[in-house]
Amino acid sequence: MSAAEPTVTFPEGFLWGSATAAHQIEGGNVNNDWWAWEHNPESGCAASSGDACDSWHRWRDDVDLAADLGLGAYRFSLEWSRVEPAEGEWSAVTLDHYREVCEACESRGLEAVVTFHHFTTPLWLTARGGWEAEDAPDRFARFVERAAGRLGDVLGRACTINELNVIGVMGYMVGAFPPGVKGDLTRHLKVNETMVRAHRLAADALRSGPGDFPVGLTLSMAELAAAEGGEEVRDGAEEILENMFLRATEGDDFIGVQTYTRLHLGPSGPVEGDRNARRTQMGYEYRPEALEYTVRRAAAFTGLPVIVTENGIATDDDRERIEFVGEALRGVRRCLDDGVDVRGYFVWSLLDNFEWTYGYGPKFGICAVDPVTFERKPKPSAAWFGTVARTNRLVDAAST
Repeated sequence: MSAAEPTVTFPEGFLWGSATAAHQIEGGNVNNDWWAWEHNPESGCAASSGDACDSWHRWRDDVDLAADLGLGAYRFSLEWSRVEPAEGEWSAVTLDHYREVCEACESRGLEAVVTFHHFTTPLWLTARGGWEAEDAPDRFARFVERAAGRLGDVLGRACTINELNVIGVMGYMVGAFPPGVKGDLTRHLKVNETMVRAHRLAADALRSGPGDFPVGLTLSMAELAAAEGGEEVRDGAEEILENMFLRATEGDDFIGVQTYTRLHLGPSGPVEGDRNARRTQMGYEYRPEALEYTVRRAAAFTGLPVIVTENGIATDDDRERIEFVGEALRGVRRCLDDGVDVRGYFVWSLLDNFEWTYGYGPKFGICAVDPVTFERKPKPSAAWFGTVARTNRLVDAAST
């Protein structure tokens, strides 16, 4: 930020955090559908998650990293297939492990923001149809109830399901996530309805147990732009991909918004948009302004406080990461200036990690991870983001 620019500050109590997910960082999660998918040669996955960042053993390093940077929260997820490796068989050791993580966050001044499902499902459930199984929402709620019974009093905030809209579109339309079905709108819509029910049952289970903490879901949202003649398709996409899930937040305490880019839709579906636009390692259009668009839309639609539970960029150029996050945060400030209730911002991700079908190619982390020693190496963006969090204002990267 140059001397000529006005200081961009954030409200007192604004929650600054970084986000991770169990399967992407823990390593060795061999008992879920994603492990099987990664090892299916027809899946198109670039690599196996393998040992990931070895965070199952090195979780203290991750908590310490977040705390030492000056963040106020650490978002991580529970691996259902570790907690319930066979149907009805519960691992007390695993729940104790996650309780330790929560307690360590508390002792380091971090809010433990816990996601109960982040894309991975136990193999025992997928063998019965996964999210297409009639009792899948009930089985998930039972898991949430069991986990919350052990963790509820040390939770800072709970996210029931991460990007519950992505499970249907990527698993049943695009075919890039398990079960790898392509172009089946009927099954996609049915799974969407199942995910909504699973969220509502999980929210009830969380509130019925120990502890008193905010409960919500996280939604993948994009700036959906209509190309010429694409207005009807855009509106339909908004309904299927976002609106039905935004409606499902009634009674929740917050809505988690997760945004990375803008998508263009024409009369027949997705179109390329500007061929000359900057692109990230994911192939996304470089569009930090998309976050402001989705935050405003989520707030207006739900009437709930918004937390940006994920935002960031896949790039090897850390200066570009700082630029992207800085521009996204200016958009958040504009939302605040207009009275939008935004309570926090989590950068994706704390670590360079396993990016699902893309393997270890895309670099989203503010900290690098050595693939052999697993040493965590904070990047300049980590120091910059930590300074933003500690001072509650945007700062010039050169000053950190």
